[in-house]
Amino acid sequence: MAFLCFPALADLHGDGEYKLVVGDLGPSGQHPRLKVLKGPTVLTESPLPALPAAAATFLMEQHEPRTPALALASGPCVYVYKNLKPYFKFTLPQLPPNPLEQDLWNQVKEDRIDPLTLKEMLEGIREKAEVPLSVQSLRFLQLELSEMEAFVSQHKSKSIKRQTVITTMTTLKKNLADEDAVSCLVLGTENKELLVLDPEAFTILAKMSLPSVPVFLEVSGQFDVEFRLAAACRNGNIYILRRDSKRPKYCIELSAQPVGLVRVHKVLVVGSNQDTLHGFTHKGKKLWTVQMPAAILTMNLLEQRSRSLQAVMAGLANGEVHIYHDKALLNVIRTPDVVTSLCFGRYGREDNTLIMTTRGGGLIIKILKRTAVFVEARGEAGPPPAQAMKLNVPRKTRLYVDQTLREREAGTAMHRTFQTDLYLLRLRAARAYVQALESSLNPVSVTAREPLKLHAVVQGLGPTFKLTLHLQNTSTARPILGLLVCFLYNEVLYALPRAFFKVPLLVPGLNYPLETFVESLSDKGISDIIKVLVLREGQSAPLLSAHINMPVSEGLEAT
Repeated sequence: MAFLCFPALADLHGDGEYKLVVGDLGPSGQHPRLKVLKGPTVLTESPLPALPAAAATFLMEQHEPRTPALALASGPCVYVYKNLKPYFKFTLPQLPPNPLEQDLWNQVKEDRIDPLTLKEMLEGIREKAEVPLSVQSLRFLQLELSEMEAFVSQHKSKSIKRQTVITTMTTLKKNLADEDAVSCLVLGTENKELLVLDPEAFTILAKMSLPSVPVFLEVSGQFDVEFRLAAACRNGNIYILRRDSKRPKYCIELSAQPVGLVRVHKVLVVGSNQDTLHGFTHKGKKLWTVQMPAAILTMNLLEQRSRSLQAVMAGLANGEVHIYHDKALLNVIRTPDVVTSLCFGRYGREDNTLIMTTRGGGLIIKILKRTAVFVEARGEAGPPPAQAMKLNVPRKTRLYVDQTLREREAGTAMHRTFQTDLYLLRLRAARAYVQALESSLNPVSVTAREPLKLHAVVQGLGPTFKLTLHLQNTSTARPILGLLVCFLYNEVLYALPRAFFKVPLLVPGLNYPLETFVESLSDKGISDIIKVLVLREGQSAPLLSAHINMPVSEGLEAT
C-alpha cells in the first residue's frame, strides 16, 4: 500500500500550469518516490534518496525564467530540485561530540579497553550526559555481544561525528511580500535550533535557539524588514520569535500536545490532541476555543484570494474535513477515507483547488466553484439570538412621569439626603464595632501578642449545658505552648467541674475543640455571663477573652 504525503502546488515549468508535487513513501516506507501530477495523471516519477520529513516550494532568484524550486528535508540534509532535477544539497553543520565519548573511542583505538567495557561506559554516558551520543555509539549499543568486536574493528579508526536532523521546514519571504518574491528556507532541527538559509548561496543567515524541539512552524513578514516566527514544540509550548531575537520573546503554554499550527491573518490557530482548536494572538492571549467531534490529524490554510477569505482546514479521524473562519464553522466535507494531509491553492488553471491525501494512499481533488460563498453556521459565533429579540417595554404610566419630574426638580436635595443617611449608617456600624471590641463579644486578641482565635458554642436546654471552646493558632509556622483557659462566673448561679485547665500544644492552622459542662443552680429563670480568659503560664494579663451569654435553663431566654 502506498502512502502519500507533503502535497505541494507549484508552477514547476514556468508556463502558468500549476502541478501537484507529492511524496510517495512506497510500501512499508521502502523506496520513496517523488511524483508530479497534472490533473489526475502522473507526469514524472523519480526516486528519493531518503524518507522526507518536510517539503516546500520557493523561488530562489529573480532571473528569468522564474521557476520555483522544490526543497525536501530528510535527515540532516535538504535536497533542492529545480526543473525536477537535483540542483543542490545542503547539509546541517556538524555538532561538537561529547568529550567523554571521544575519549572512550580514542582508548578503543589504542586497544586500551575491550568492547564490553566500552558498552558499559557508553550506557553510563547516555543516561547522565547532557550532550547526546553520536550515531556511531548508538548503533554500537544496539548490537549483540557477538557483533561488537567486528563493529569496533571497522569503526575505531573513524572520527566521531555528531549530526542533528531536520524536524520541520517552511519558507520566509526575503525582502518583498509579493507572491512571486524570493523566499528563504527556515529549518527546525532536533538540536532545538531554528536556521534561516540564504536562497542563493544556502548559507545560514540567522540561528535561533528554542527550549524544546520544534515540530510545526509558521512565519509572517520579510527577513530583511521584520518577521515573526511561531514554533510549536514537543514540550507542548508555542514560542514566538522576532527579528534579531536569539531567544523566544513570547510563550504560549498549552494544556496538551499540538498537532497542527496555522496562521490566519494575525491569529495563530493551534490544534491539540484533546480534539480542540484554539485561537491565540501573537502575544499569547487566548481568543477562542472550539471542540471538535473527533481527533485532529492534519491542518492547513484555505485562502480564497478573490474574496479575501482566510480559513483553517482540519482533517479529522472520523473522515471529515471541517473549515473554520475564527471559531465559526463554514463547511464540512465528508470523505470515504481518513484524510492525512491537505493542500489548497491553484492547480492547473483553477485558482481554488483542494487536494486531500487519504490513509489508504488515495488522492482526492475538489474544485471550489467560482461563485461559491462560504456562509457561517448559525449559533457558532457572534451574539446570542436572544440579543436580537425586541424587549416588551411597558408603556410609561402617570406615576412614572410624575416620579421622573420630581427627580429632575429635586435631584440635589435627594442626593444630599442619601449621603446623610449613608454617613449615619457608617457611624452606627463603627460604634457597634467599637462596642463589640470593648465588651469582648468578638473574641479577637487586642494586644496581638499571640495569633489566637477563640469561638465559644453553648448547647443544651438545661439545667446542664455543654460549653465548647474552639481555639485556633492563626500563625503560619510557629506553634504555641504553655497556655491556660480560665472561667470567671457567679458561683451562686453556675457550677463547673474545673475553673481552669491547661491547653495542649497548638499546631498552626488546626482547630482545637475544648469541651466542659456548666450546671445551672438557679430555678428562678436567671442567667448570667461567663467570662473566658486565655492566659500564658506565669502571667496575669490575658491574651484573649470572650463573654458568653448563657441561656436560661429549660430553654427560656434571658431578658
